[in-house]
Amino acid sequence: VQLQASGGGLVQAGGSLRLSCAASGWTLDYLAIGWFRQAPGKEREGVSCISGGGGSTYYADSMKGRFSISRDNAKNTVYLQMSSLKPEDTAVYYCAADHDPETCSDYEFHYWGQGTQVTVSS
Repeated sequence: VQLQASGGGLVQAGGSLRLSCAASGWTLDYLAIGWFRQAPGKEREGVSCISGGGGSTYYADSMKGRFSISRDNAKNTVYLQMSSLKPEDTAVYYCAADHDPETCSDYEFHYWGQGTQVTVSS
């Protein structure tokens, strides 16, 4: 599975961005997808995950109400809509996939894409 994350950029606080995670070499239909982020000097943390069927989603507490994860299996792509962005959301965002992770934790995911930088200015 090859994953390509895109959509990052520079945005002012309060703004929005939509990240995309496109897959190749495997259909995403039956894979859970997770978004993770890592800020300089900090550990990687889970942002949001969506189950293979899309019926189950998870959000870290600080993202609830601001971020929304969705998937378009026809396009083999998962999206992370981020709104009301804060400077503390600045990080490299990664998408990852796996067959049946039990939790939205990075160690549960074995397939990773390269990151996309999100910078939120105050």
